[in-house]
Order: sequence, then C-alpha cells, then structure tokens
Amino acid sequence: QDFMRFLLHWQRVTPEQQGEGPQALAGVIEQLEGYSAPAGAWESDVLPARISDYVPDDLDALCLAGRVTWVRLNSPASARAPVKSTPIALLPRKHVSVWMHRTPEKPANFSPRAQKIAEVLAQRGACFFDDLLRASGLLRTQLEDALAELVAQGAVNSDSFNGLRALLTPQEKRRSAHSGRRARRGVTTDIEDAGRWTLTSIQSNAAMNDPHPNLPPSRGKGQESSAVYRGAIAGNADRLEHIARTLLRRYGVVFRMLLERESELPPWRDLLMVYRRLEARGELRGGRFVAGFSGEQYALSEAVGALREVRRRATTGQIVSISAADPLNLVGIITPGARVPALTGNRVLYRDGIPIAVQASGETTFLQPVDPQAQWDARTALLRQPRRPAHTA
Repeated sequence: QDFMRFLLHWQRVTPEQQGEGPQALAGVIEQLEGYSAPAGAWESDVLPARISDYVPDDLDALCLAGRVTWVRLNSPASARAPVKSTPIALLPRKHVSVWMHRTPEKPANFSPRAQKIAEVLAQRGACFFDDLLRASGLLRTQLEDALAELVAQGAVNSDSFNGLRALLTPQEKRRSAHSGRRARRGVTTDIEDAGRWTLTSIQSNAAMNDPHPNLPPSRGKGQESSAVYRGAIAGNADRLEHIARTLLRRYGVVFRMLLERESELPPWRDLLMVYRRLEARGELRGGRFVAGFSGEQYALSEAVGALREVRRRATTGQIVSISAADPLNLVGIITPGARVPALTGNRVLYRDGIPIAVQASGETTFLQPVDPQAQWDARTALLRQPRRPAHTA
C-alpha cells in the first residue's frame, strides 16, 4: 500500500502533484519515455492524469520543435490492427535510436495502397499529406486508410502528434486550423496539419536475445576492425544504461516484478549488471525497499527519502482513478488480485494506494468492502468520461 501511494505521488497523478504547461508535459514524457500505451489512451487518460488542464496544442508544439516524437516500438501481432489500440510510445526525439531496436517477426504485409505510400516515402523522403496525395494518385480517404495501416504496423509517423490524433478522430468531428471556428485552447485535428510523414528507422537485429547485439561481423583482426567492434559494444552499453536510468526515473525503485508490464526492454539480467555498476559508483542505492518481493532492488536516493515520507504520512482516503492502460495499473503485480487487462476502456480505482474497484468490459467489480455511498462515489470516479482533445468552439 505504501509503495503504491509513493508511485502515485512519484508519477504525479495525485492532484497536488499534477503539473501544468509545456515544461511539465515535457517532464512527464521524459519520465514515461519508452512506455507503450494504446494510441487512444495518451490524450484521453495517461497525459491528463498527470497534467492539470491538459492542452493538446502543447504536445504538438513539443513535437514540431523536434523535442518529442511518437512511434510504435514493437512488432504488430496483426497486419490490420486498429490505430486506436496500436501501442504507441512518446519519446524525446534524441533518444529514438535507443529504443528502436527490434526485429520484425515477419516481413511487412502491406496492402497495395499502403505499399504504394511506403514506396513514395522511401523514394522521396519525408512528405506532407498533399505531396502524398499528388504522388500516389489516391483519394484522400484512401490515403488516410493507407497511413493508418502503416501507423498500426509501426512503419511511419509524422512531425506532430496531430497526425496520429487525426487518424483517431472520425472525419465528421475533425477541426481545421482554417475553419474559422478554432477555440482559444482547442486543437486542430485536420490531417493536413500533421506536418511531414516519414518512414520510421527500424534496426533489424535480434538485440534482445543476442548477448552481443548490434556488433558488426568480424572481418579480421586489424586495429580498424577491433576499434569498430569495441565501439559497438560501448554503444550497446550506453543504450542499456540509458534504459536502466529511464526506468529508475519512471518508478524511483526498480525490481524484476515491477517491470512485468513494460515492453521492449532488455533482459533483466542485462539491466541488473547496469544497476550493480551504478550502485558501485554510488549513483543509486541497493537494498530491500519494498517487502514481499524477491530479488535485488535498486532506488534513486531521492526516491528513498520520498518513500520514507509517504510511509510516515497518515492515510486520508484519497481516491485516484486511472486507465488500465496507465503504467500505474499494477493490480496483480504490486497489489493482490487478478490483473486488469491494459485496455483503454478499463479502469482502476485506488484508495490510499489500495485498489478498491475495477471496471472491465463495462462492469464494475469491487475488490474491497465498500459502503453504499462509497460505492456510488467509486462508480462515479470509474465511469468518468475520458478526456478528449477539445473540438467545440
């Protein structure tokens, strides 16, 4: 319970910890770097849970400034997966190469239209929507369908988040920057305002299972070949350390069980070597911070202090409702009970760090004894309408 209270505080989902404005949003994205959530969950739940009065324009501004990008990191299970459920990660653009290390499970199986757009982008490089229309000869709706397929496959992204947002928004609800009806704090959802579309840079290798990923083939024992080999090892070590530090920023404390819902991570044994090295350098602390979990645990020094403060603080009955797609859906991992599928429509309700109710498949289940009035309040919190980008004038 105390650890969940700490995590809710650490990830800024409690009302007193929520941020506001573009800089706070950039900090949240840095903390959630590399975490994949359904595309439809980012602006409806995950970001608004951490940013009070979330403004979608702020995310577009960060993307267009080159600070942030969005991309699918894992291989699709289905060639025709809907965009809304496509797992998307938000990343600082400078760290894309750290996370884009995956081997497609099978060759891409694009439809003819999607294949045509992929070929145009491969030949011409990044293109605006109108350029793709002219070069492909497709109708607007056909081009949008092709882009949606490529996004679901993890093959393309756009300069701004608006490209993804437009694909998530039904045509009749979209708003253009030139419609004359834009609210002061609204946001456009016209796909023509997405900026350029480009192919993602996927590096095909078996990095996760290869003990020496990204190493070039041996071509002799000369100094030049050895230097390249050593450089590849050093580059992978840097990547591992960056991911290990990112997980520490995300959770404050890390251990194997906590990371079970994370995807696209190196094996725990590799992360463990990094954490042992960082502990030896005095950059983090090893110990037993959360009872009930076997294996080694590591924490940032500031997280240890925050853990102690939370433990001393009396419970207040604070209610926090999150999407099951949120990284803080740790029911069945940190807390007892069955796991809640990480779907956008499912929700979890915590009271003082204890999950008391979940909503799954449209039904509410109470995990703790709750009096009738509290049940009403819990249902209200769970059934709240997900936040969506503003469309009305």
